[in-house]
Amino acid sequence: MEWTDEGIVMGVRRHGEANVLLELMTRGHGRHLGLVRGGRSTRMQAVLQPGNGVAVTWRARLEDHLGAFAVEGTDLRAARLIASPPGLYALGMLGHLVRLLPEREANPGLFEALRIVVEALDEPALAAPLLIRFELAILSELGVGLDLTCCAVTGGRDDLAYVSPKSGRAVSAAAGEAWKDRLLALPRFLVDGQGRASPDPVDLAAGFALTGHFLARHVLEPRGIPMPDVRAALIASVASQARNEEGRTS
Repeated sequence: MEWTDEGIVMGVRRHGEANVLLELMTRGHGRHLGLVRGGRSTRMQAVLQPGNGVAVTWRARLEDHLGAFAVEGTDLRAARLIASPPGLYALGMLGHLVRLLPEREANPGLFEALRIVVEALDEPALAAPLLIRFELAILSELGVGLDLTCCAVTGGRDDLAYVSPKSGRAVSAAAGEAWKDRLLALPRFLVDGQGRASPDPVDLAAGFALTGHFLARHVLEPRGIPMPDVRAALIASVASQARNEEGRTS
């Protein structure tokens, strides 16, 4: 068995004295693990850093075997991401999100979304809203996607301001006014037609609260998995960066 693909490094675990187990998100073969012989060498350690883009060839005797990767670096982003604390936290969270997916199930669209997010991780103003959208994509892929296209009460598409914490459907400001204390805020940058709006710290906090609620309720808690600590660190770091940016521009 053999195939060649492109991938993004999500994690590495030591395997013996010289080898490592490499975890990739690949374009055509989904989340995939494999052995890298000599992966602990100085040269390979520079390539096998989370966030890096790689070209890989996987070989195994049978399809269901672990198999081995031959790896070549194509986009060594990790060096520049190290300088961005939000980027490092985001890489950790992205790893947790990808591990929620079934292994070896191809999803080229999600791979491309991941690539876009990782490419932007050293620019917090871009990375934070992209990461929130990626969490929404993960929810959708796992069968618990949110419907933010129209009001669940009126069917209208204007002035959407809330999300039902039970149904995951949007609610307009007028329809949700009486129950706003029980609803989740819908940040403007997630509303159709406002995708290019630059989110402020309040909108970013609302976005992370929204995706966090549904990740916890429908994905993590049923599996007995706690919310990763790195997510709270990421949110705090993003908020700090956003406040600093607002201070410089005010």
